[in-house]
Amino acid sequence: MADVVFYEKPGCGGNARQKKRLEESGHRVEARDLLSAPWTAEDLRPFFGARPVADWFNRAAPAVKTGAVTPEAMDEGAALAAMIANPLLIRRPLLQVGARRECGFDAALIADWIGLADGGADGVTEGCVRPHMPPCPAPAKG
Repeated sequence: MADVVFYEKPGCGGNARQKKRLEESGHRVEARDLLSAPWTAEDLRPFFGARPVADWFNRAAPAVKTGAVTPEAMDEGAALAAMIANPLLIRRPLLQVGARRECGFDAALIADWIGLADGGADGVTEGCVRPHMPPCPAPAKG
């Protein structure tokens, strides 16, 4: 069992499925709001490891879908600055267990890292569960 810090977009159905899968695998999940976290480049950068910059982005983010942001055209500094200014651009979830950080929900990677009950084979991965619909509403402030 691991204690997982899970940065999510509150209200996201995909993130809810991912958290449930981690919990059903025996992990403790501490959910945090990705959109309101006080990100700095130094805090955010370790989540992306050796991935290419274009893989750091949430492909379902409105700015990416409309072409206002082109991940393939950005270098590391520009990508981090854009993500800090608009956290919807960050590929999610961001996961932290101890000192290790990862982005996205790659079931095979997570199964090898901290374990998943089914070894990573149940099909719950990342990506929007409603890709052809309008974006999920912003969470209610209250």
